[in-house]
Amino acid sequence: MFQTIFYQPLYNVLIFLYNIIPGQDIGVAIILLTALIKALFWPLTGQSIKAQKALASLQPKLAALKEKHQDDKAALATATMELYKNEKINPLSSCLPLLIQLPILIGLYWALSHGLKSERFDLLYPLVSHPGTVKTVAFGFLDLAKSNFILALLAGLAQFWQAKMLPTQTPAVATPGSKDESMTAMMNKQMLYMMPLMTVIIGAGLPGGLTLYWLVMTLLSGWQQQLVFKKVSKP
Repeated sequence: MFQTIFYQPLYNVLIFLYNIIPGQDIGVAIILLTALIKALFWPLTGQSIKAQKALASLQPKLAALKEKHQDDKAALATATMELYKNEKINPLSSCLPLLIQLPILIGLYWALSHGLKSERFDLLYPLVSHPGTVKTVAFGFLDLAKSNFILALLAGLAQFWQAKMLPTQTPAVATPGSKDESMTAMMNKQMLYMMPLMTVIIGAGLPGGLTLYWLVMTLLSGWQQQLVFKKVSKP
């Protein structure tokens, strides 16, 4: 079922793009497929980014509530939910879109993995032409079937740029009740450096086509994040 619903359609779109691109450049096909996936999830990820921004702006108010109800967890929970309700914020809305996208992203991973090989053309739809073989050299010099440290490094730098936009400040109200917010801010700061490092380490061991997808998707996500943050910050 996973193959039929997620992997096979994405694989067919990749080969279709590869067929129609002048010169049959697999790198351009991967970039176009990544852009199509990003466009498909643009509204969902936009809502997720807005929710992250809204939750970050609530940290001082949440810290104040913890100070007020530090000895009464039940009252704190009620006041917190009331705050979310008044601010019209759903704390789950920041992660729900990511969970919805996960099966498609896994399918895309397999589509790119097999799309760089010439052994699974049996999964092509009748409307998609058989390419004969897939030339893995992109842009005339980059073999995307092999790992590429430069692409991995660029993906890590893009990850750092995207993460740098996220709030890492400690709460404005320094009370015993704000320890959770301080811990969250500290973890965000650690992730600011750990995630890019992990991206480089993992990306360096993947085929270049997957790392190229990772790089392009991160750049597009960072651009969308920048647009949403600017829009939310307007009066």
